[in-house]
Amino acid sequence: MSTITAAITAVGGYVPDFVLSNQVLETLVETNDEWITTRTGIKERRVLKEPGKGTSFLAIKAAQDLIKRGNVNPEEIDLVIMATTTPDMLVASTGVYVATQIGAVNAFGYDLQAACSSFLFGMSIAAAHIQSGRYKKVLLIGADKMSSIIDYTDRATCIIFGDGAGAALFEPNYEGLGLQDELLRSDGIGREYLKIDAGGSILPASKETVENSQHFVFQDGKTVFKYAVSGMADVSEKIMQRNNLTKEDVNWLIAHQANKRIIDATSSRMGLEEDKVLINIQKYGNTTSATLPLLLSDFENKFKKGDNLIFAAFGGGFTWGSIYLKWAYNKQ
Repeated sequence: MSTITAAITAVGGYVPDFVLSNQVLETLVETNDEWITTRTGIKERRVLKEPGKGTSFLAIKAAQDLIKRGNVNPEEIDLVIMATTTPDMLVASTGVYVATQIGAVNAFGYDLQAACSSFLFGMSIAAAHIQSGRYKKVLLIGADKMSSIIDYTDRATCIIFGDGAGAALFEPNYEGLGLQDELLRSDGIGREYLKIDAGGSILPASKETVENSQHFVFQDGKTVFKYAVSGMADVSEKIMQRNNLTKEDVNWLIAHQANKRIIDATSSRMGLEEDKVLINIQKYGNTTSATLPLLLSDFENKFKKGDNLIFAAFGGGFTWGSIYLKWAYNKQ
């Protein structure tokens, strides 16, 4: 029997209509377009404004886009993995609800939380399910409604994050395409530098936690930046070395869209030319679990069968890693 590899065979994406520009943020906090653009590369981000709609809404839209673009029968999907750090609610899995809503009636589902590395870690898990031989179609969705946990009076975080979702379908491949190698890491030292204080089991929600604004994201920007630059660059360089890839061998860098300077540092360490580095941070900001699949969705037409893609991400916790994948299809 031929060796099974796990290949991406379809992608989809979705961002809300409402655009939160740097100019609008200038009216909310003490900042300006030049300051934001210079330090992050972000010009605008999308926000889901409609009341009563959460991360599942974004995920469903992205999955439906994939189903349409890839001509996928949702009843044939075996598993839905929901990569998110902003689930609709505690306890009840968002992934289970999404699977039902998109018609994946024969699938089981669950949520995966590794902050901004959630989709990257999900790629590893999706591939393992495929390579086990038990499953034929695994849908991995990365979605976050970051606006639900952002304090729009905190200029350290409100300029960075946006809402969005992306999806990728993994299927067996017998040509040696798909996921080739992975280098995933985590370190609990990051627990205090990027977090939400309240709402978990240590500090449950109370009147005091709400009054103290402890349900919003806190980030020690300088510390996170330092670890992210070294972490993403290190693993991306190592995965190239481990697979004997030169800068000429790498066709595309699919990097987490957190900060343009972090992306530049990673691509520089890899020796890549600028035209191999895919960027959409200027349009969406940091959509956390959605950045990697949104890049796949936005730039799908650029990928050719056999292209070498290097994925890289860094997230709270800390979590980070890199994945080497060979693209499996040409978009018609």
